[in-house]
Order: sequence, then C-alpha cells, then structure tokens
Amino acid sequence: MASGRPDNGKRLAIIAGSGLLPFHVAQAARSHGENPYILALTDEADQDWSAFDHIRIGVGDYAAMSRAFEREGIDRAVLSGAVRRRPEWRDIRPTLRTLLGLPAVVRTLLMGGDDAVLRMVIRLIEANGVRVVGADEIAPELLATEGVIGKVTPDAEAMQDIAAGCAAALALGSLDVGQGAVAVGGRVIALEGAEGTDQMLERVAELRRQGRISSRRKGVLVKLCKPGQDSRADLPAIGVDTVHWAQAAGLAGIASEAGRSLVLDRRRMVEEADRAGLFITGILPRRSEGYR
Repeated sequence: MASGRPDNGKRLAIIAGSGLLPFHVAQAARSHGENPYILALTDEADQDWSAFDHIRIGVGDYAAMSRAFEREGIDRAVLSGAVRRRPEWRDIRPTLRTLLGLPAVVRTLLMGGDDAVLRMVIRLIEANGVRVVGADEIAPELLATEGVIGKVTPDAEAMQDIAAGCAAALALGSLDVGQGAVAVGGRVIALEGAEGTDQMLERVAELRRQGRISSRRKGVLVKLCKPGQDSRADLPAIGVDTVHWAQAAGLAGIASEAGRSLVLDRRRMVEEADRAGLFITGILPRRSEGYR
C-alpha cells in the first residue's frame, strides 16, 4: 500500500516528544496492524524514526501539523513522550481555524499548568477533525496491572511509604504540578516538578549521599495520574530507566497506578528490578472527591 494507509484509507499519527514511550507506542500500533505516521517534535523527539514514515515539526507549528494530517489521511492522533520546553508565542504557527483563538493559546502557555496546556493542545488538534486518543487505547498491553509484578514484594514499611506517597502525589497533582512523590519512613521527602521523575530521583540520591535521608530506611517512588487529568495525554510511565534511578536513590521499590499508568519494556524492567531487589507494584489509590 504505497500511501501507508490502512484499508479504510485512514491513518494514525503519533506526535512524538522525548523518551522511549513514543517508540513503544509506535511499535505496539504496528503490531496491531497500524502503519503510524510520526510527527517528531524538533529538539524534543530523541529516537531513531528511520523505520517509520515521519517528519519533524516545531512544537508550536500547528499549520504544518494540519497539512500533514490532511496529506496522510490522519483520523486519530496520540500525544506521546515528554516535551521539555513550552513554545514561545512567536513559535506558534496557527491554522486559519485556530487563528482567532491565538490570544487564549498564548495565555495558557504563559500561565497554565501542564494539564491545562495539554488540554489546549488536544483542542487545537481536534479542530482539524482529528480525534485525539490515549496511548492506552492504541497499546492497552502497556497499562500497569494491579498487584506485584516480579519476585520482590513490598513489606509493611514500604506499604506505609506507598500510602504517604499516594497522599502527596494526589495533592501535588491537584495543583497541576507533577505526578510523582518519594516517601521514606512514612515521610514525603521529594515531589516531582517540571524536571521529571528521573531528575527527582537523582535529587533523592544526592540527599542520600549527603546523609539527609536515613541510610536505614529505603523508601518508595509513587506515580499517579493527576486528579481530573485527561488520560489521553501524559499518563505516568515507568520503565528500565526508572528502576535504575530508583536503585541509585536507594529505594525499596516503585508503585504506579493500575489502569492509569504505562509500563515500558515490562519484561526487561522486571528483570532489572528483580536483579536490584526492588519491587514493582500496581496500586489503586483511595479515591477522593473529584478524583476519577
């Protein structure tokens, strides 16, 4: 099929930021019979996309995105991977459909939290008649499952840290700031900010080296969806790198939200966790009002 489109003439687009997640989603889509078209974001996407049809576009170039959607017969799009910087207002290239909304776009970029920005991006994409879908819809096998995976099980102290980390992650997420927290000895010692999970864990490792965290207690990384988060974008994800950073930080394990977070390269991640003596578990945090 020369166009790369499936039999119905429509095609999936993957708007790829940094990290391994976009590549895992693309591979999963291909295994399900899709031939995804990759829009790799300039200065963000860091994988080799030579095995896929792809173009590179600027983060705010909605005009180029719209042209690609029309040319390739795109009917669905997945937002996947991290975007380390927000585009400046001068980087925004709107379509005619979105031109009138440009002042609101600029305000959101300047003042909105991450989830607000992602909701705006979804609206801009769907203004082109393209339906935004979640990575979990394309690759449901990547979703975290409830319970322990691997050979290591959390002990009573780790369960206390999971509870403390859950409370902190939910509070943090309600402010539209981050998705992760680290608790040690029942006390929250790190919250995820704009730097991301790996850098947060690097901070924890440095605190450990400085003796600011007890060497007798290990602790847990907890990753949850933000309360009210649009699950079509920026689902929490863990993978092999998360295990390596958690080990370097001296943690006992990782807890991520079952059904609302992604597990990348599950087999290898579990092997690395077992080797390091870390547990990995999928959890269902206690729901509170407004948390869905």
